[in-house]
Amino acid sequence: MTTPEAAPEAAPEAAPGTTAEPDAGTAADVPAEPHPVRIVVADDHEVVRAGYAGLLATQPDFTVVGTARDGAEAVRVCREQRPDVVLMDVRMPVSDGIQATAELMGDAGPAQPPRVLILTTFDLDEHVYDALIAGASGFLLKDVTAERLFDAVRVVAAGEALLAPGVTRRLIAEFARLKPRAPRRDALAVLTPRESEVLRLLAEGLSNPELAGRLHVGEETVKTHVSRVLSKLGLRDRTQAVVMAYETGLVVPGAGSSA
Repeated sequence: MTTPEAAPEAAPEAAPGTTAEPDAGTAADVPAEPHPVRIVVADDHEVVRAGYAGLLATQPDFTVVGTARDGAEAVRVCREQRPDVVLMDVRMPVSDGIQATAELMGDAGPAQPPRVLILTTFDLDEHVYDALIAGASGFLLKDVTAERLFDAVRVVAAGEALLAPGVTRRLIAEFARLKPRAPRRDALAVLTPRESEVLRLLAEGLSNPELAGRLHVGEETVKTHVSRVLSKLGLRDRTQAVVMAYETGLVVPGAGSSA
């Protein structure tokens, strides 16, 4: 935890009445520090809600801007506070985490909707599937360690999806099995063969380094391909890309990895 004595050293103040020299190359050339990740915690259990909020508040790059005891309150707090990330429980009164996520994703306005990180007790809770479709960026088990929680918030705040490779195949394949949809491969017609291959590998849960190794290209090239896939398909993140790969029939559950 940061001590009171350490704080003044982080940002020394300029002497009163002084002006910066235009060619000094000092403050104007120093990049601004990134703002702390703004977080809202939504859970109907007070102890759990307070516990997560208190834990997150120990990190210098996090700011907990609000908490909510149900889905409706979560939506209201998020619209007021404009957080970057919402830690969202699935089962809550008034409206649940799935409905709240869908409402937040549907909000129109100049600001991007927050990234939603779903909290669940079981890693194959069928409600998680609905949450991903509603627009959640990933999920965490409620018995997560503190370090894993911190890492997860940073990952989704940076715009990445949080589906561990080992879980991705199980989770989305099970989703596709439980809720089969008619394949619509025409939705992928805008992709080049290479981009279709990237999407197929994303559905396997490969990370950028793993994608680079499989495709025999650099990680920057992988990032470019992934960005183009998301842009062409109108997807927000890798989670949605994985779901689309199964929904369109590009990847068939139980068929194994494509050659």
